[in-house]
Amino acid sequence: MVTFAAARRLALSFPEATEQDHHGMASFRVQGKIFATVPDAHHLHVMLDEFRTHAAVGTAPAACEELWWGKRRSGVRVHLDHVTRTMLADWLEDAWLRRAPKRLRDAYERHAEE
Repeated sequence: MVTFAAARRLALSFPEATEQDHHGMASFRVQGKIFATVPDAHHLHVMLDEFRTHAAVGTAPAACEELWWGKRRSGVRVHLDHVTRTMLADWLEDAWLRRAPKRLRDAYERHAEE
């Protein structure tokens, strides 16, 4: 289980991550690009690619489900009551890396290797 406060801290822990309103719900962004949204206090929408979405749902079906935006799969809907901190941190990192500009990704990956 991960509290909303802990999920928020994780999302904002990435370089240049910000929190902004998105149609009445909180969103986490990097350089204006959304990598996660908060539909309510018990869920997080994390924007993963198709491969990572399938992997997440396949390995942790109680913790997440596919997230659809119209006819397009856009990531996972994470159930905060059933996800581990490690899983959520991994998914948020992947989502952040997908949206971050190259200079931030490169600096982040260099720092992680040290």
